[in-house]
Amino acid sequence: MATHRIQKLPVDTGVSGWEALSARTFPVRPLSGDVNADWLIIGAGFAGLSAARRLTQLRPHDKIVVLEAGEVAKGPAGRNSGFMIDVPHNLSSGQYSVADAAATRQEIRQNRFAIQFAADSALEYGMSSETFDPSGKINAAATRRGFALNEDYARSLGGIGEHYEMLDAKQMRDITGTDYYDSGLYTPGCTVIQPADYIHALAGGLSEKISLFEHSPVIELGRTGQIWRARSTRGTVSAPKVIVAVNGFIQEFGFFRGRLMHIFTYASMTAPFTADEAGRHGTGRPRWALLPADPMGATVRKITSQGQSRIVIRTRFTYDPKMQVSDDRVMRIARQQKRSFAARFKELGDIPVEYSWAGRLCLSRNHVPAFGEVEENLYSACCENGLGTVKSTLAGVMAADLAAGVASPQLNAFEDQPMPSRLPPEPMGWLGASVVIKWQEWRAGRER
Repeated sequence: MATHRIQKLPVDTGVSGWEALSARTFPVRPLSGDVNADWLIIGAGFAGLSAARRLTQLRPHDKIVVLEAGEVAKGPAGRNSGFMIDVPHNLSSGQYSVADAAATRQEIRQNRFAIQFAADSALEYGMSSETFDPSGKINAAATRRGFALNEDYARSLGGIGEHYEMLDAKQMRDITGTDYYDSGLYTPGCTVIQPADYIHALAGGLSEKISLFEHSPVIELGRTGQIWRARSTRGTVSAPKVIVAVNGFIQEFGFFRGRLMHIFTYASMTAPFTADEAGRHGTGRPRWALLPADPMGATVRKITSQGQSRIVIRTRFTYDPKMQVSDDRVMRIARQQKRSFAARFKELGDIPVEYSWAGRLCLSRNHVPAFGEVEENLYSACCENGLGTVKSTLAGVMAADLAAGVASPQLNAFEDQPMPSRLPPEPMGWLGASVVIKWQEWRAGRER
């Protein structure tokens, strides 16, 4: 069997505000020496830790090792916007819901299965409502086009019997404290999380059942006989079965090359402010979570803890096949985000941005995961298609079931998907994707 040598390791740009505000309860431990295990999981994000938790349920007496290249919650898992969304959320198109009714129902069933798995984790590990809040979410519209997109979305949901509520400008102002939004579409099934807290709590809760090694990137993976051996910088792990849960970096292991799109999105978090500092109009309720009606618009969240609030704003997408972006780009986009924030909350224009960061997404052209047994007893749980909190949780659980030989209706449905489609060769792929992104961002207009 071929030995896979990994040439490129993850690089995360900027400091995630979620991670900066989160406290871990367990020490950082790097791999040292040679370790034998029953299971090896590569990657400690939503997919990897969900796979680990599922294996503790299926094989409670097996030894499970998880290797993480950096530190838990400092990578993409702690850099997303924190929405665990049940209804369709297709970032590969200009609208969220583009599938037919049967496919939409199937996606909702899968998403809710993953959210329930996460909810069970939150209950088991004692996560607070600030970490895991089943509050629903709002698709906020600031333009006529945004309103029309929400109406289309509502028709799609109504056609399959899903509950939603249309909100007018006054309701949006009461919730957010700003008159920037003309309308909104509320759906109740979304859970809003503090992603770094969730990942820290999940890893901490599993710490007595698994061996988690951080700062332990896999630089070589090969198989001798029936045993896979992963080499890191200061040790090795040998196991008969391996689950690779590294999202877009699965291509560095030699799989799905030329089939995965590497997208970066960008976010900023303000410094804390009190209700008095928010001024006469304030910022509405203590906590709220808005997605844009147009997928290329701005995601905005308000969080409040111990009497202090912060606003988080996520805008912009870039296509970067090299899977790395510069500090200068993050800072340049942060200045744009500051303007977006000031346009929404004029009285808070003087509140500084404290944290700005970039986060990696992985998409496929046909909106399917990079999933399955890619070599004998080597399983992929990758390519979350822009909704890593839910899709990666689902992929991790399904990979554990597949590797453990556990049949289920959920696994049958999840496996019944095609391979990610091939991408155009570079630089044509980069040029085409970049033009589409620019056009879609321009079309979003005030939604940004």
